[in-house]
Amino acid sequence: MTLRIAQLANFVGPTSGGMRTAIEHLGQGYREAGAERILITPGERDSVTHTEVGTIVRMKAPKVGGGYRLITDPWRVIEALERFRPTTVEISDKSTLLPVARWARRNGIGSVLFSHERLDAMLSLRTGRQLGVAAGVGALYKLLSRTYDAVVVTSRYAAAEFDEVTTPLVRIPLGVDLDTFHPSLGAPVDDGVLKLVHAGRLSREKSPHLAVATAVELHRRGVPLRMDVYGSGPHLDELVAIAGDAPIYFRGYIGDRTELARHLTQADIALSVCPGETFGLAVLEALSAGTPVVTADTGGARELVDQYCGRWAAPNPVDLADAVLALANVPDRRAAARRRAEQYDWTTCIDRMLALHARLTASAGRSVA
Repeated sequence: MTLRIAQLANFVGPTSGGMRTAIEHLGQGYREAGAERILITPGERDSVTHTEVGTIVRMKAPKVGGGYRLITDPWRVIEALERFRPTTVEISDKSTLLPVARWARRNGIGSVLFSHERLDAMLSLRTGRQLGVAAGVGALYKLLSRTYDAVVVTSRYAAAEFDEVTTPLVRIPLGVDLDTFHPSLGAPVDDGVLKLVHAGRLSREKSPHLAVATAVELHRRGVPLRMDVYGSGPHLDELVAIAGDAPIYFRGYIGDRTELARHLTQADIALSVCPGETFGLAVLEALSAGTPVVTADTGGARELVDQYCGRWAAPNPVDLADAVLALANVPDRRAAARRRAEQYDWTTCIDRMLALHARLTASAGRSVA
């Protein structure tokens, strides 16, 4: 039997870069390996599109803030799946689509939860509060552990919110497009100005405020610099206010990946400082482009850099500014950044995910040709 993989992505926005990129690369890899594939996501209106990388189903869903949309009726998803008849479902959602996972179990269909974010960290970053978050999240995770056949995490940090004794955890790091993000696209001009870059959604859970404040701290110290910020989101006005008169330029969202890669290569250092990232595709894209990275000392992004291509520090502007200055003096850091990124290719990630889908299909009593 051919693998028939259903990918379900909920809480999707116009610039949900990391999750969208991962789902697209995995889906393309599944199709190239001969699997059938359907992708179900929320959208402005109902639509079904048949493409070379599978069937794309968008279900009309309400906006829930920040431009994000959320499927609130899981029964419509189940109806679509009953028509597709998947061998496995891969779900990027920890709450609303739980009934879909239960449906899969009742029908002998393997289920995979792809854990793209830590709920405890995300909620704390969005609300600015930690008190009371852990208890509610812990209860949900016990439920998830009993519902899914496998939970995929991308880093040790992402795994830490689960009970590894009772949860069927599988750690599979994501990959990076090593061809698109390549050092050959450019290099920073050596004019005595430290060129910083930040790429990501301008919403609180991604910590752009901290990246901008770090550049402001360096400017306050008299460091000649320029920072370019690529991305859009609900907190642009706040970031502009934080930047003040520092040479920080907000360039907006860039959908062309090659163009974004070119801008990354032209920076001396990328700031990707969110302390709650479960992986950090933005970090890998910068490294792949040959740009070393400063990140927070917690989170999955910290696991992607080493002493030759990055620095890490406590998530506050003073310590991160120190880390930037230290990294600026590391020799051969651009070549080291590229070598580090080359350890994370999409082929390896896709092969491991396909092996997981095949195993779950077989354990459900089906065979894969």
